[in-house]
Amino acid sequence: MDTLGAVTLVRSVSEQRCAVTLVTTLVNWLSYNGLGVDHAQRPAKLRDALETNPKHAAAISEVLFNWLGEVNIYPALVNLGIFSRRGFFRETASRVYERLNPAPRDQNDFKDVLVQIFNGKPEAIWLQDGGSEAMLGCFDALAANCDAATLRKMQGHFREESLYALEMLAIWVAAEEIEPDLMRLDRRLTSLDSPFIALSREMNLFVESGKQQLANPELALLDTAHLDVMMQQSREQVERLRRRGAGVGSSVAVAHLLERLEQTLDRIDLLVDMLISEPAVQRQKLFSLFSTLIQASTEQNSISALWRSSTQMLSKSITVNKSGHGEHYITRDKSQFFALMRSAAGAGVIIALMALLKIYIDSLALSPFHRAVLFSLNYGLGFVLVHMLHFTIATKQPAMTAASFAQEVERGENGRAVNRKLAALLIDVNRSQWAAVWGNVSSAILLAACIAVAALLIRGEPLLSAKIVAYQLNAISPLAGLALMYAAIAGLWLFCAGIIAGFFDNRANCLELRLRLLHHPLLKKLLRDAPRQKLADYVHDNYGALAGNFFFGVLLGMTGYIGYLTGLPLDIRHVAFSSANLGYSAVSGEIGVLSFLLHLLFVLLIGFVNLWVSFTLALTVALRARGTSISRLPLLLKSLWEQAKQQPLNLFFPVNAIKQTMAEEGVKAETKADKAIAQDK
Repeated sequence: MDTLGAVTLVRSVSEQRCAVTLVTTLVNWLSYNGLGVDHAQRPAKLRDALETNPKHAAAISEVLFNWLGEVNIYPALVNLGIFSRRGFFRETASRVYERLNPAPRDQNDFKDVLVQIFNGKPEAIWLQDGGSEAMLGCFDALAANCDAATLRKMQGHFREESLYALEMLAIWVAAEEIEPDLMRLDRRLTSLDSPFIALSREMNLFVESGKQQLANPELALLDTAHLDVMMQQSREQVERLRRRGAGVGSSVAVAHLLERLEQTLDRIDLLVDMLISEPAVQRQKLFSLFSTLIQASTEQNSISALWRSSTQMLSKSITVNKSGHGEHYITRDKSQFFALMRSAAGAGVIIALMALLKIYIDSLALSPFHRAVLFSLNYGLGFVLVHMLHFTIATKQPAMTAASFAQEVERGENGRAVNRKLAALLIDVNRSQWAAVWGNVSSAILLAACIAVAALLIRGEPLLSAKIVAYQLNAISPLAGLALMYAAIAGLWLFCAGIIAGFFDNRANCLELRLRLLHHPLLKKLLRDAPRQKLADYVHDNYGALAGNFFFGVLLGMTGYIGYLTGLPLDIRHVAFSSANLGYSAVSGEIGVLSFLLHLLFVLLIGFVNLWVSFTLALTVALRARGTSISRLPLLLKSLWEQAKQQPLNLFFPVNAIKQTMAEEGVKAETKADKAIAQDK
């Protein structure tokens, strides 16, 4: 049947008395891409065949429109394309079960018929672009050859079903107001007459006027001006709840609920718009509605579509939490630059000691698993200590700064100005990251070298054996030691650590962790009000950072063990630890200056890969979560190149800020001199 010509198809299906079989046959023919006629051309061929065969078109329209005048359309209007009220996880389980063991389909239920025909099929290309006009032509050709009484019956039935759907959809919107998750986001919902309730009241009046019009066509529908205001206010309320969710913590369940609310409002808009439209426009609105229902039918049991829609808000909430931290890691003047370097230098001291402990653990006769566990604890607890002492690890920045960069992109300015602004921000981000790298590397190398010298003086022999020195130097070699590949793996774990930190920050907000700890019964017995408040504030504000740092350490520590189990060359290289290992090896192995400088360059290459792999991954996720993108990447890169060419040192040092500071100090000095001269006179 799929391979028949349009005229033969029309003549064949005109003999079909079952509407569902008739529709299935037509859809299969429209979807078939063969015989030199693609999807886009088939609707036009079908329209021409219906127009040139009025007798067969009349037979088809009689069966099809009689069925549409009796079939239960309401379930399709309130279910297809709208998340169920079962919640995200129950809906996921339901979709999995439905795919494994599908429910029987009711041929008198329009929703079941659409799902039966379209579910799991590729997108209906014949409904898009030029195909939509041709499909409207098919509908017109069928309507022109249909009995007027049948058409009136179908139209009346559809309006009745639409009014009932509107009534139920408005009730659902009003019922969402009492959801505990929404009341947590906006506590005013419990005390205010929200737009959701007002919308339901106004919709009852509109539906009542529609029912009266069905009984007496001379009556007019209620004016929708006030209903439009309620719809607008409801949308604003949903958007306000979204913003609150992104700022004070969200969850997949909340994201699912808000997405369902928005889908419900969209469906109400579409149905009301269709009912109040003029007949000439109504056919286009009706076609738009059916296209929406068909598209929803193709994804009815799609788990990926459900996850994609529900998790976007949660992703944005996570990246919003990261962007709030990211601003602290972007330096724009001399004082911020050197403050970040000092903070990173403090972290370098801790890392040098952690690197020495790792070398000691590696020398113990332990099983690979126990060694990996100790490595993980060494990394994880060390990173947590660094955070608690308010020091900075260089490679922890990219995930945070990428979220801040995505926030700037989302603000959406146009033209060259935005490219210059984003390029300047990228330069600030790069300079800030390298400031932390300089701090980490310099202090880690210096302390490691001092410890190695002290060990040599005290013990009379090098801290590290020649074999360990050779291993450590080989480990930071880009080619022989695969250092850059391992640095990319560390960059991936850095990105994951940023996601983990954002998730736990979001979780703390969602759970209202501060209030939970403040009013915890056991803590009330152990601590007075002031210390308990400080503890609650600290844990809440640092929940994500502590978790992210610890799990980052676990990821670093277990990578080698995973490589051991799988037989794959998996390991990590981190710029700060590599620099400390270089410091120990340089003194213990007594390598020359040139060799030291070469290996220092290798360490900086490791840092470069760490930073930019992490930043690129984090930026990609942050942009997707915000539903935005860098629209003109070549122009951004051009602007970045122009600014870098003008001030190359500005990539690594705040040259402009220092020049500005010196100019301001010069002006102040001149002003003081002028005042002194004036006083002498």
